[in-house]
Amino acid sequence: MRIKFVLLAVFLLAATGRTQVNKALSPGKSKESWRGVHIGIGNQKAVEQLTGIVGELAGLGVNVIVGEINYGYRYESHPELRRDNASNSAQIKKLLGECRKHKVRLIPQFQCLGHQSWKTKTAPLLTKYPQFDETPGKYPNNEGIYCRSWCPRHPKVNEVIFALMDELIEVFEADALHVGLDEVFIIGDEDCLRCKGRGKAELFAGAVNDYHKHLVGKHKIEMLMWGDRLIDASKFSFGKWEASANDTAKAVDMIGKDIVICDWHYELRDAYESVPMFLEKGFRVWPASWKKPDAARAFVDYSKRYDNARMLGHLNTTWGAVAIKELPSFEPLKYATRSFSKP
Repeated sequence: MRIKFVLLAVFLLAATGRTQVNKALSPGKSKESWRGVHIGIGNQKAVEQLTGIVGELAGLGVNVIVGEINYGYRYESHPELRRDNASNSAQIKKLLGECRKHKVRLIPQFQCLGHQSWKTKTAPLLTKYPQFDETPGKYPNNEGIYCRSWCPRHPKVNEVIFALMDELIEVFEADALHVGLDEVFIIGDEDCLRCKGRGKAELFAGAVNDYHKHLVGKHKIEMLMWGDRLIDASKFSFGKWEASANDTAKAVDMIGKDIVICDWHYELRDAYESVPMFLEKGFRVWPASWKKPDAARAFVDYSKRYDNARMLGHLNTTWGAVAIKELPSFEPLKYATRSFSKP
């Protein structure tokens, strides 16, 4: 009995220690703006390159890194889902150490629901478990579609996904996880026996709430997601990529308001109306730009008009437009960090 008590005490101390470290480093726990960059770290090389420039990024003012890793980690629970050249725990710990050294919050991302293929290549989950596919047997070689999705109502899919999330939370010692969820075009397929006839907003919200329950409810960490599927393309002139034209937008009123919405828009516009929409609905909003300097500046300047504690700062995405080693000279990132840094 005493042994069990000691083990429990050690576990609680470790968990508390992790929480205190993350609180100390997290701009989310203070009034400091989130000055972030989103980077793909789906292989060993990317992790190592990022590790080497954390100090330079911090020097620019970056205080949050979102590392999209997906299947690029050497998972122990499901080794069959590892990509080639996946990073190991030692490499992630080294990256984490650099981030802590320079007071940068490191948030892992695991892309959920959509983006389970790219061109002719299907991601490991649906390759190894084709029964999880929302459209199994359809679209040979992924022809005629943008990206595959997993079925949000398959009774076994979350069991696998949550095991991967749990490993990422542990190795990154994470106080937040980004679940992706952008550009989900395949959902509620008419040939899916589980989803057919159900509202797409209901299905999308159900998936979001499943992840929220696991991350926020069970693990007590923050959850981030892209916001495009929550924007109604019939009300906002963003188009079907930056907003939903497939009836998922009503999910915005069916999910937890403590989710951080990463509201991405990459083109030059006079206004980015989704920012006040999300704020009015009670979400924290983290606007996200990409590679066009004029569009990034416009989005940064527009979002700064909103003197609201839930307007977090700015996130610059990269999507291969800039090499990792060249990130410190990436003009959109430099502008955003200057704009949201303390005077």
